[in-house]
Amino acid sequence: MSSDRPTLADVAAAAGVSVSTASLAFSGAGPIAAATRERVIRAAEELDYAGPNPLGRQLRSGKSGIVGVVVGDALRRSFRDPVSVQMLDGLVRTLEPLGLGVLLIPDSGGAEQRGVDPLVETAAMDVAAIIWGGTVENPNLMALRRRGIPTVVVEGQAVDDVAAIGIDDQAGTAELGRHLLELGHRRIATVTLPFNEFGRAGLVDERRSAELSWEITRRRIQGVRDAGIEPVAVWESPASLVEHGTDAGRALLSGPDRPTAILAQSDLLASGVVLAARELGLRVPEDVSVAGFDGLDLPWLAPDQLTSVVQPLAEKGAAVGHAIEALLEGRVPPPVMLPVSLRLGTTTGPPPA
Repeated sequence: MSSDRPTLADVAAAAGVSVSTASLAFSGAGPIAAATRERVIRAAEELDYAGPNPLGRQLRSGKSGIVGVVVGDALRRSFRDPVSVQMLDGLVRTLEPLGLGVLLIPDSGGAEQRGVDPLVETAAMDVAAIIWGGTVENPNLMALRRRGIPTVVVEGQAVDDVAAIGIDDQAGTAELGRHLLELGHRRIATVTLPFNEFGRAGLVDERRSAELSWEITRRRIQGVRDAGIEPVAVWESPASLVEHGTDAGRALLSGPDRPTAILAQSDLLASGVVLAARELGLRVPEDVSVAGFDGLDLPWLAPDQLTSVVQPLAEKGAAVGHAIEALLEGRVPPPVMLPVSLRLGTTTGPPPA
C-alpha cells in the first residue's frame, strides 16, 4: 500500500472489492449491496480517505455540480439587501438536497465598464441563473447562451429556451397606487430602481425615460400608470439601498410643491424616504405618505411599519431551484409567476388638508 495519501485503489484493496465497486460506494449510484458499501466506507475511515478527487469525478461525469448565479449587482450591495439574501437562501436550501453548489458572480455592468464577468465566460457550471434586470440583450445571458449553458432568468424578459421566474409586481404596484388614490392623493412621486446597468441618481426626463431597459423597473413604473397615476416626479436611484432613498426623499420633499405621497420601488428606498422626511421635520403619514415594495421586516424603522407590496422571497428562490432541477433533467419548465399582496402599514394616510 502506498505510503503517500491513500487513494481509492487503496480503499478498494482494504475492503476486498474492485476499484469500480469502491467508486460506486462513494457516488451512491448503481447496484451495490448495503453491506458492501458499508465495508468500503469503513475501510475509507480506517485509512483516513476523504473521498474521490472531485476534479476527476467532474471529468468522468462531464458535470461540475455547480450553479452559476449572476446577482445583477455588486456583491457588496447584494449582501446589504435583504431581498437578495432571502431569495438566495430559498435557492440554496432547494439546491442543497440535489448536491449542487453555488458560484456567485457579480454583474460587471456599471458606469465604468460594460460586459460580463470572466467567470460567466469560463467558469465550470452546469446551469446558470440571472437574478436581476435580465433582458434579451443582457450580455450575461448572451454569453451563457453562446456557451450552451441552460439558464434561468429571474424577473427579466421571457425567452423561448430560457426558464423564467417572476412575480406579479406590475399588478401589485397598481394595487398600491390605487390605495394611495383612494386615500385622496393626487400629487404622487415615485422613486425607482435603476433604469439600466448604468444606474444613476436624479430626476428622470424624456431622454432618460427612453433609456429604460431593465424589466423590473419598467413593470413597476407601468403599474403606477395602470392605477391611473401620472407621477409628478420620477426619481431614479442607482441601487436599492437606504441611503439612495434618503437622497431621493431630500430632493423630492425639499421644494415648495412637494408630493403628498411617494411610492418607492423597494422597501429599502422607501425607508430612506421616511428617514429623509423625519430629517426635514415632516410627519409620516400626516405630511407625506410613503409606500414601498418587498414586504420586508425593518424593525429599525420603528415606530413606523411601511405600507408595502409583499413578495414571496424564499418561495421565489425555491422556484428558481426547481427550475434549475428541471433544466438539469433536460427540460425547460414553463414560466412561473408568483403572486404578491398589499400590506397596509403606518406610513400611508390621507393627504394633508
